[in-house]
Amino acid sequence: MLYAVLALVSAIIAIVSFRFYTSSAENTLYIVGAIVFAILTIVFGGLFLSGRVNKNEDIHITE
Repeated sequence: MLYAVLALVSAIIAIVSFRFYTSSAENTLYIVGAIVFAILTIVFGGLFLSGRVNKNEDIHITE
């Protein structure tokens, strides 16, 4: 559940950074922040989804 919250917060920060970049004149720090937080959104979302796969089913090496 923590990864889902972190993915959501990262997505919000990426959107806000991109909005600041489009409204500012020539500040490239905002676009760098938007790219970094967009990547973090994908990473945290992937970690959240990978943790939810096969929680109830055990896979043994002998199967």
